[in-house]
Amino acid sequence: QVQLVESGGGLVQPGRSLRLSCAASGSIFSIYAAGWYRQAPGKQRELVAGITSGGSTNYADSVKGRFTISRRNAKNTVYLQMNSLKPEDTAVYYCNARRGSQDHWGQGTQVTVSS
Repeated sequence: QVQLVESGGGLVQPGRSLRLSCAASGSIFSIYAAGWYRQAPGKQRELVAGITSGGSTNYADSVKGRFTISRRNAKNTVYLQMNSLKPEDTAVYYCNARRGSQDHWGQGTQVTVSS
């Protein structure tokens, strides 16, 4: 089992940056694929960025060039660096860890981009 705890959300002005962190515990986190998802009010949850156990990454088109996902297995942590934030990035951001049939989620952290 894996437990995930997100942090780093908050209120930020358009054009500014935030870094989200996802701390994992309870298992060998390095063998899991990880990802960041977000859900805005009235919308479905969507994948923002993913990273495999080997470090390969993928991004939603809407965040390419602005967001960067990374992981530090020694710290059991996955990060999402978000630059040039836009109001449409406002959502609850969730961390996910997946391996085979296992699918684990954090509780989410709110990101609000507003002037």
